[in-house]
Amino acid sequence: MSLKNKSFQFQNTKIRLINQPGVLFFIILIFFTSIVGRLFWMQILNGSYYRKLSDENRIRLISKAPIRGRLLDRNKKVLVDNRFLYSLVLQPRLVNSKRWLILRDRLSSLLNISPDSLELAYTKGLTKKDLRIVLARDITHENVLRFKEQERHLKGVQINEELVRYYPFNSLASHSFGYTQLITRNEYKRLSEKGYELNDRIGRSGLEAAFESHLRGEWGGEMLEVDSTGVVQSSLGFKLPKAGKDLVLTIDLRLQLAAERALKDKTGGAIVALDPRTGAIRAIASKPTFDPDFFVKPSPSKKEYDQLFLSDELPLMSRALNAYDPGSTWKIVTGMAGMETGKFPPNIELETAKCIQYGGHCFPEHNKKGFGILGYEDAYRISSNTFFYQVGVGSGSIALYDAARKLGFDEFTGIELLLEETKGLVGNELWAKQGRGWGKPGETPWLPEDIASASIGQSVVQVTPLQLARAYAVFANQGYLITPHLVDGDVDWMATEYRQKVDIKKSTLQTIRNGLRQVVQRGTGMRINYNLPNLPPVAGKTGTAEDSSGGSDHAWFACFAPYEDSEIVVVAFAQNTPGGGSVHALPMARQMLEVWQLINADK
Repeated sequence: MSLKNKSFQFQNTKIRLINQPGVLFFIILIFFTSIVGRLFWMQILNGSYYRKLSDENRIRLISKAPIRGRLLDRNKKVLVDNRFLYSLVLQPRLVNSKRWLILRDRLSSLLNISPDSLELAYTKGLTKKDLRIVLARDITHENVLRFKEQERHLKGVQINEELVRYYPFNSLASHSFGYTQLITRNEYKRLSEKGYELNDRIGRSGLEAAFESHLRGEWGGEMLEVDSTGVVQSSLGFKLPKAGKDLVLTIDLRLQLAAERALKDKTGGAIVALDPRTGAIRAIASKPTFDPDFFVKPSPSKKEYDQLFLSDELPLMSRALNAYDPGSTWKIVTGMAGMETGKFPPNIELETAKCIQYGGHCFPEHNKKGFGILGYEDAYRISSNTFFYQVGVGSGSIALYDAARKLGFDEFTGIELLLEETKGLVGNELWAKQGRGWGKPGETPWLPEDIASASIGQSVVQVTPLQLARAYAVFANQGYLITPHLVDGDVDWMATEYRQKVDIKKSTLQTIRNGLRQVVQRGTGMRINYNLPNLPPVAGKTGTAEDSSGGSDHAWFACFAPYEDSEIVVVAFAQNTPGGGSVHALPMARQMLEVWQLINADK
């Protein structure tokens, strides 16, 4: 190597040695600048966020659920209460897979729970990335005590305490009371601002849903300071949960139990009993019914699920609020239409017949031969069909519809259970021209057969038992349309907003009242007094209705008592129970009146 090259290499080496401190300083400068920048980003720009994370690692908020308000009957007897439900909960972030296997077997042995079910719950929880995995629900009190004794050896697992509904009378009035369920994630996103928690329960149907804000209360909790291992060091504050308010119903437990008993031997049906003066519902029952405790169970079987949601019997549907052909109980509407139009005044007498031809069908009398000449009172007493065919057809569909509307049909009743209630149907010419709800306008004309059927509550007429009770209350209370309700609250139910005077002539009102009284005194409803010699005077109407959906006949009986100053209206409905209203529905109403009489005797 030449002397020149050696000199050049030496100079380069010298330059590098001279520049090393500068490079080192530059590297250190970059390093400390990065640290300062990171600290500035963490402490200044995102300080609040990281302080929150630090607090969350140091502080635990233990939520305390409020006690949900109870449902009480009018005499303050408990109808729906609360109980504690204990769940076994795992925090997966505190337990690795190896530790889990040991923990699973300990829990299985200690609490006598299948290791397979624990494993299944664990796997599902990991798949869904749950922060808290519920391993088992509805743990017995004995197992809770066993767990508490060994809790220090079961790190990562805890017993969660939850308040759920308790039903001392099982399925009593379940359609009206409704049920609660765990809140969904979508509901939580919407309701979290109102104080709902992710593991909260919400009223899903019935009164539980209608009075959710009244019943639910407010969450409380305790703020705890913990160390790095999760051991509690101190309490930083406690807020008591605010209990929900009890809800006092208009229901009388004794009458409600009587209604449930009266339906016991029926495959389907409903009973409604209400005070015709105020609209307060004293009993409302439906069959088939359902057990609301189903919605509390940790894991209902497939059979239980199918019986509730997939059954053809539709146990979740309230028959008291669903619409059916009313049969002869509807004749109060037909009589009212005839008298109010003036075409068939109270003193009219008509010739009945074996059958009367309308359109392509001869509509028969139920005795197949006619009853001769009848007035209104006798027509109601023996429930003549051909008498009311003439009145209904002669009055016309619009007059029939107007009378029905005055009595509260083809509209919602005003009961708090609006989501469960159906509006029913009162067919008329305008409805038919508009397509009958299923056809095209102009292609489904009103036929002579329609008005004949409508005159006796068949085919194009559908009403709910509650609507029928409301209509009969008009004749029980001398002409007022009341608002049925399950909660009195602070409302004046006698105010005109809730109790409206019906536009009906006194002569019309009294003629129908007289006819209904004759039904019970010496007509199709005479059996209501059997074995009840001291029962106050009753007025009512039997009904046997063909099921327009194709099933067997329905049986009806509607009545009120005492006749002069009525305190109760009862409507009994036996779904698809052929044999007549006097045979099947009337005895159901008689059971209700018997209990009502005993209640009055105790006052």
